[in-house]
Amino acid sequence: MAKKFLIFGGLYLLLASIAVGFFILTGKLTTQHAILDPLNIAEGKIIYEQNCASCHGIDLKGQPNWETKRVDGTFPPPPQNEDGHTWQHSDRQIYSYIEEGGAYFSPPPFKSNMPGYKEILTSKQIWNLITYIKSRWPEEIRKRQTAANFAGGFGHH
Repeated sequence: MAKKFLIFGGLYLLLASIAVGFFILTGKLTTQHAILDPLNIAEGKIIYEQNCASCHGIDLKGQPNWETKRVDGTFPPPPQNEDGHTWQHSDRQIYSYIEEGGAYFSPPPFKSNMPGYKEILTSKQIWNLITYIKSRWPEEIRKRQTAANFAGGFGHH
């Protein structure tokens, strides 16, 4: 009985692996499925302009030398366009970073001046903000970010 279980269990895992591999190789699991709704983008743009542009730039280009640590141990605000690294993270990670702020996720000795917005923005507003930022990325970057959603965005950069 145990031998049959092992054979069928192994066969099941093999078939499941083949199916997942097929979907990954054909792009079915990493294709952008979320529709960038124009109303959500418009609201997200307003939220960005009111809460983010002063640091990340109205054009989403971030601050100069954003990859260079300052004397106080913080980094300048990074770009939110395709030149930055936001797109390398899953939607859930981006959401949590906005909601909780950078200090919540910064392992010592890394420091962040990114404030949390959970007391300022609603969940819907945060998602619309993310939708706006993603709408500014080229299609290829959105596809690559969708892969981060699938993989969970475990890598930092």
